[in-house]
Amino acid sequence: MAITLVNPKGLPEIDAYRQVSIATGSKLVFIAGQVAWNADGVTVGEDDLAAQVEQCYLNVSTALAEVGASFDDVAKLTVYVVDWTPDKMPLLMEGIGRAARKLGAAPVPPASLLGVAALDVPEHLVEVEATAVLD
Repeated sequence: MAITLVNPKGLPEIDAYRQVSIATGSKLVFIAGQVAWNADGVTVGEDDLAAQVEQCYLNVSTALAEVGASFDDVAKLTVYVVDWTPDKMPLLMEGIGRAARKLGAAPVPPASLLGVAALDVPEHLVEVEATAVLD
């Protein structure tokens, strides 16, 4: 495995991600920001943050699978949420949890969460991009 995830002593343990990833592989994979489009380009879960988060994570998984990778190979996620406020955290976690159940694995690499004013189209509430490392 090219990725080892760590929660160093002295830093808080966060359920949704790990604080550090150690990458030892030789092939970098950059997954473009995934929004809540299905395979036909139709937005899933309009006005439903949890549903959109779930779809974004499923889309990242689909992109990873295309190159022979999975969330186990992800070194870093970046999550962009429109008009982010901390009261949206339960919806974000619900969407991640639903995706994890469908994928059979918890997508918990180090992550950054950024609030943004807008994304590509007004219907999109969240976007998730990933960097993976393969042997």
